[in-house]
Amino acid sequence: MKLSEIRDLLNARVIVGEDKLDVEITTAFGADLMSDVLSFARSGCLLITGLSNPQAVRTAYALDIAAILVCRGKSLTDKFIEIARELGIPILWTRFIMFESCGRLFQEGLTGCIRKTDGTEEKTIVR
Repeated sequence: MKLSEIRDLLNARVIVGEDKLDVEITTAFGADLMSDVLSFARSGCLLITGLSNPQAVRTAYALDIAAILVCRGKSLTDKFIEIARELGIPILWTRFIMFESCGRLFQEGLTGCIRKTDGTEEKTIVR
């Protein structure tokens, strides 16, 4: 699914990355705890979060996350936008809550990404 399709599906505004709407997204991860994102998210995924602070952008950059979708209509700080612009991370913004955002994306075929650790090798769970 392209970022432009995600934008349309979630009535989202593009805050940063208007030039990257053709980026293909195949997986997503939703969380507000950046420790969970660091533990479970995968490179290239869409991060769905209600956080709009510099830590969220820096975490996305460290994991090579393709884009961030800020949900719940959270206000965005100038610093958040500035860092995202500097690091080249697209930011989409929607008024939908996280549950609704994830549900709509899943319904359209976007799958979740998570690392399962159960004492054996790491596995990607895709449903």
